[in-house]
Amino acid sequence: MKQNSSRDIGTLLEIMATLRDPVRGCPWDREQNFGSVAPYTIEEAYEVADAIDRDDLTDLRDELGDLLLQVVFHARMAQEIQAFDFGDVVAAISEKMVRRHPHVFGTAVVASASAQKDAWEGHKAGERERRGGDTSAMAGVGQALPALIRAEKLGKRAARVGLDWPDAQGVVEKIREELDEVTAALRLNQQAAVEEEVGDLLLACTSLARHCHVDPEQALRQAARKFEARFRRVEEAVRQQGLAWPALSPEQLDALWEVAKRNPA
Repeated sequence: MKQNSSRDIGTLLEIMATLRDPVRGCPWDREQNFGSVAPYTIEEAYEVADAIDRDDLTDLRDELGDLLLQVVFHARMAQEIQAFDFGDVVAAISEKMVRRHPHVFGTAVVASASAQKDAWEGHKAGERERRGGDTSAMAGVGQALPALIRAEKLGKRAARVGLDWPDAQGVVEKIREELDEVTAALRLNQQAAVEEEVGDLLLACTSLARHCHVDPEQALRQAARKFEARFRRVEEAVRQQGLAWPALSPEQLDALWEVAKRNPA
């Protein structure tokens, strides 16, 4: 194969075919399967999100390429077992996008982005029903999603059919209830019960985020970033003052933390 830069998807498909070639391909690429590649696919999706979060468009270009490679990789493995190929993937998503946008490619009318989101979910539910698949309101929420995202989606699905609190205050009360149950399980020293109750508490927190129109994944990401920045400032203070972590009392650590909170720069 001629090695040169190309903007043609065919070149990338050819590269992958060569990598998977049983005779002259790459040993690592040849031995992969759908299951072994799946974690890399998830990782690349997160790296795309990270580049967006950092507003690094050069990195975003590269990460999108890495993610595209994952699609090509899976399509190539499917082609080898005569299940489908990359062209089938493109045809399927193209047809789906036209079908789910009748207000753009047809005569339907959608009043707002919110209405389109509801219509999209309706199209998905209708497609599942026509295929004779799972018709539950919970159908289609992938088990492999990160737990926080999956919990949020399940809550939204339940809310669509009316199983929800009327307002955020109702969720706050539920969170207090769940926190009391965590406390009770801790008093009894029942680890299995503590794990279950903490899970219920986290699930309730995703409902609070939904009622407050907050993306819980983004909010937690921002909180984690803030925590990391403050911790690094505490680390720097410990280093500058010539202190040793094991020798610091909880009160000293709390004082350093409060300084880090007051001085974000």
